Amino acid sequence: MIQHHCARSYEWTIAALETGVECRADEVCLQEPPRERGEIGINHSAYEIRKRKRVCTAIRKGSGLEVEERTDLSRGANDDVIATDVRRRGEKITRIVNIYDQKDAQSGERPARKLDWQRVIRQGGTVLARDLNAHSKRWDPRCQVQRDATFWEGVIDENGLEIGNDGRPTHHWTREDQEGESVIDLTLANRPIVRWTILADDHATGSDHEVIECEVGLDRQEEADHERVVRWNLAAMTEEDAEAAENLWMELAKERILLDAECTEDEVEQEGAWCQEAMSSVLDATTKEIRICARSKRWWNADIKERRRTVGREKRRRRHTEEAARAKAEHQKSILQSKRRM
Repeated sequence: MIQHHCARSYEWTIAALETGVECRADEVCLQEPPRERGEIGINHSAYEIRKRKRVCTAIRKGSGLEVEERTDLSRGANDDVIATDVRRRGEKITRIVNIYDQKDAQSGERPARKLDWQRVIRQGGTVLARDLNAHSKRWDPRCQVQRDATFWEGVIDENGLEIGNDGRPTHHWTREDQEGESVIDLTLANRPIVRWTILADDHATGSDHEVIECEVGLDRQEEADHERVVRWNLAAMTEEDAEAAENLWMELAKERILLDAECTEDEVEQEGAWCQEAMSSVLDATTKEIRICARSKRWWNADIKERRRTVGREKRRRRHTEEAARAKAEHQKSILQSKRRM
């Protein structure tokens, strides 16, 4: 599952969904997606998207998941909460609850806190992906002043929820001349969280929140039919990789008999088949595979990924300079230029 706060940006929303494609995430939970204007909304050919005002949940097409949206559980906070029951044949239901906990501009209340969380949380099978806007030492070791956290600490304790976060900051902020970082994006579950990580430079967006990937005690589905290995990432090979590939090739080929001008057509075909199989074995052992999904956005290319990586590096350094702003602007510009060429 991928989790990300998109800062109301269409580009960062698509970037998070592309990350979902690359990571083969069955679910993508987004907070603060862009507000729709007219008939322009969020869509992605790899995902079925359920959108509310402040949250957006995407389910991967071809994932084999049976999906039921539970609007009865989020009634009264539908703008801020999406509850979705998912399961594959032969599996128990897992409830994915996508939450954005923020004050309503008009009432000043936090709608998500008005729900009956004892009822929302399905015992033995619930995952909560949330931007809490709450600060506590329970999930943020750098927290100096606890704020707005008592309610969620109670929900965690009453329902036996595990905190997936490992203490790394998920939010990097700048206000006037001050900078800081905190943990306000949480992954909670009452099933074992077997993997939780922050996706670094290659998957960064322009948002000031990190991209989170997690896996919760579920059997992963086999790769969908539309996704396949089409090549190896030769550009990423180091000198050591190239030397290892050469040595392995020489080892495989040392007992092969070289063909001469008198060889038959069958012998040439057999030799060609052997070369193809042997080369695949060598590359499998010494390089990384590139996985291309036909459902990816056509305009998402290597240049955009490189600029995204630059934005991520600037975020890691907590730099809010002209150089960082320029990297972010160039990233957005490259997306627009690529889309115009389509």
